[in-house]
Amino acid sequence: MDELNETYITLEGHVELHKYKYLYFVFMLTAYVCIIICNLTIVYVIWMHRNLHEPMYILIAALLLNSLVFCTNIYPKLLSDFLSEKQIVSYSYCYIQFFLFYSLSGSEFLLLAFMAYDRYVSICKPLQYATIMGRTRVSIFLSLAWLVPASVTGVQVILSSNIKLCKLNLNGILCNNSIYHMFCVSSKVHIVFGALSVAVTALLSMLIIIFSYTRILIIAFQSSQEVRKKAAKTCTPHLLVLMSFSCLCAFDVIIVRLGSNFTKVVRLVMTLQVILYHPLFNPIIYGLKVKEISKQLKSLWCVQNTPPQSLPEQTERCIAYKYCRPSDGWLILKCLCFKHNDPFRV
Repeated sequence: MDELNETYITLEGHVELHKYKYLYFVFMLTAYVCIIICNLTIVYVIWMHRNLHEPMYILIAALLLNSLVFCTNIYPKLLSDFLSEKQIVSYSYCYIQFFLFYSLSGSEFLLLAFMAYDRYVSICKPLQYATIMGRTRVSIFLSLAWLVPASVTGVQVILSSNIKLCKLNLNGILCNNSIYHMFCVSSKVHIVFGALSVAVTALLSMLIIIFSYTRILIIAFQSSQEVRKKAAKTCTPHLLVLMSFSCLCAFDVIIVRLGSNFTKVVRLVMTLQVILYHPLFNPIIYGLKVKEISKQLKSLWCVQNTPPQSLPEQTERCIAYKYCRPSDGWLILKCLCFKHNDPFRV
């Protein structure tokens, strides 16, 4: 087809789709629903509790929302392809997916970098934390995290969109860097700007991360055991998420650069790891490892699952969350106990 808006690309990365399409669909739909529920639950907890309206938790909420949008860019089209006779995508939609895929990936890297900086200030400069990590600075961090990758990726998409295509089949299940293999020629301007975009997002983020955690390690080893424990407890979730995301970024590069050396099954498995593990991994790590979020989640779960007939027994189990028993009946609400409309803390 000659017109750009009528050009369709065939996605050839699916494996035995005619045989396992319903299995693929159910598995990925379940994963997508879990991703939505897990991420939105953590965001809801942070939003509802004022004691979590602090820079670290705001950045965590931004990271989870970023992952949610990232998945929404991929999963609906992927689920549709599983049940379609032909796995095709329009040229324009392919570039939209490409733009969101790499823009949001860059945002994730910058958010992780700003989270590392937040931990550095918290541990190494605790008395200045409120001044350095004020609302204005957090707003600037969030704006940079989303605008900078969107800008560099947007320019990259504009430069690529006018390059002539020599083939209309993509060796994958989504539009990532593999689209460059469809071009007739390799543009030097595009290569240079691609390297520049990587430098702006990935390398800048890595410099901030390395600086922050190096300073944290130095301060921790020079301080008491209590400080070292605090540093380990607060940094462990961020480091786990960072390592997970770095591995998945490496997978994406390997898929593109060495994809021709892999079988179709291996390419599919590696691609699914990129879009599946990390969005599920983030809320689980932050929900389990971050103390305040974990405590609020347990409190929320305890309150919502307390049947009226078993309130005394449930309250004894949840005594750590400061539940209480008025003499004339039961009324439980998170960490407060109400009697005659007068709240008092146990």
